[in-house]
Amino acid sequence: MAFSWRSIGVCILSFLLLLSSTATANDDISRAAPANASSSCKNPYRLVLVKLWIDGAEHESIGGLSASFGSLLSADTKNTPRLPATYTKPLNGCSSSSSKLSGSIALALRGQCDFLTKATVAQAGGAAGIVLINDQEDLLEIGCPDNSTVSTITIPVVTISRAGGDVIDKYISAGKKVEILLYSPDRPILDYSAMILWLMAIGTIFCASFWSEFTTSKESNYYEQAPEVIAGGAREEDDKEILNITTKSAFVFVISASTFLLLLYFFMSSWFVWLLIILFSIGGVEGMHSCIISLVSSKCKGCGRKTLNLPLLGEISILSLVVLIFCMAFAIFWAATRKASYSWIGQDILGICLMITVLQLAQLPNIKVATVLLCCAFLYDIFWVFLSPAIFHDSVMIAVARGDKAGGESIPMLLRVPRVSDPYGGYDMIGFGDILFPGLLVCFAFRFDKARSKSLLNGYYIWMMVGYGIGLLFTYLGLYLMNGHGQPALLYLVPCTLGVYVVLGLLRGELKDLWNYDSESTKVADSLLEDA
Repeated sequence: MAFSWRSIGVCILSFLLLLSSTATANDDISRAAPANASSSCKNPYRLVLVKLWIDGAEHESIGGLSASFGSLLSADTKNTPRLPATYTKPLNGCSSSSSKLSGSIALALRGQCDFLTKATVAQAGGAAGIVLINDQEDLLEIGCPDNSTVSTITIPVVTISRAGGDVIDKYISAGKKVEILLYSPDRPILDYSAMILWLMAIGTIFCASFWSEFTTSKESNYYEQAPEVIAGGAREEDDKEILNITTKSAFVFVISASTFLLLLYFFMSSWFVWLLIILFSIGGVEGMHSCIISLVSSKCKGCGRKTLNLPLLGEISILSLVVLIFCMAFAIFWAATRKASYSWIGQDILGICLMITVLQLAQLPNIKVATVLLCCAFLYDIFWVFLSPAIFHDSVMIAVARGDKAGGESIPMLLRVPRVSDPYGGYDMIGFGDILFPGLLVCFAFRFDKARSKSLLNGYYIWMMVGYGIGLLFTYLGLYLMNGHGQPALLYLVPCTLGVYVVLGLLRGELKDLWNYDSESTKVADSLLEDA
């Protein structure tokens, strides 16, 4: 039997669809202190840069978070002193330190006593500031203890993650001189990366919608001449591999996705992340392979005619094999260098190709199924971002997306772009599900307009694209208004796409047709008219 690389890909893509709905987020957690805090504990929680010098040489900065009490940090480094870092003794900083803290930045570990006590002890010892090292990977919001007296802390109080503490400890333990400068630069309201990510998301859906138009004309001639071989599989087999989404499968998706999200939340570890990386790489290879083959075949009708008969793989075109090897090498290189500063490029390329392929293989038959699927995804997104903290004391989806329980390594099922104008660095991200679910509806609109021979403005496709773009803008607005707290993008995207579709259908009197539309019946009717 001939080898079909796409057969494996369909299974992988279906599985990845379960993992792909993640919250759009960044890592800015600067926000106001609790409303019930005392007058001296109302400092806003602000991101902080802990700038390091090792033996006089400048080192990469560490991210931190300011407390709701203590002095406010300057936004620049001009008038901020660079001071030596000194561990408190004892390390928990709960009692007077036996090490000299005067004129230094005190370092204390979390635990044994409250943070206000640690800051009070450090200030009494003459420290110019205190950096509290968390025992977990996140940045801890430090407020005043309940029923505490008015704080008299006049030094800056900052917390850093365990990983940041490990960096400092590595150099101090090696006997090197470590100096610290604390400051809190302002962040830009909008980073260029958000605009790039916005264009990438819209561009992915646009390309997926028109992909058959880009590749069908010449590709169809190629199929007529060599129907048995293309992209390593049969044309007839590809037709059967279209994933037609049903109402039942929409409900099953939400249940399956919720179950797997909980598994990720409770059992996420480095090996689990590696499993996701492998699955993503396989899906990305399939997506890239499919995109390259369809483009090449549309431009060169005879490129895939030469074949090889390989063990296990069966009959496969030489073109398909060469492209497959290239795609596998690309994915392996990305996986091996995924922590490098440039790895986001490879991840985005694999992800975009993957999503274009998914939107070719998975199709919505009508608005009835689209309504069930998108409404389920809408509720799914909102629950696991905003409502799950009431049960799990944590936003499950955001915790999984950030990789809190996997050493800070996030899952790869998202597009990400580095924030170039942000002094704190980091990435703007959007989950695949925030592109795929609205994308299924947009692609359906494109097919419906084409089947009904609708003009651009009288159709639905252009309004779906506009609605999706506006929905993403609302997502970023929500991200800004909520001070960087991760947002369920489908909260904004579903009303701006499905809502607009339904309203337009009602106004045009076509909602019933959209609700019960059957593309297969339409194809049969069209073919009968052509034969007549």
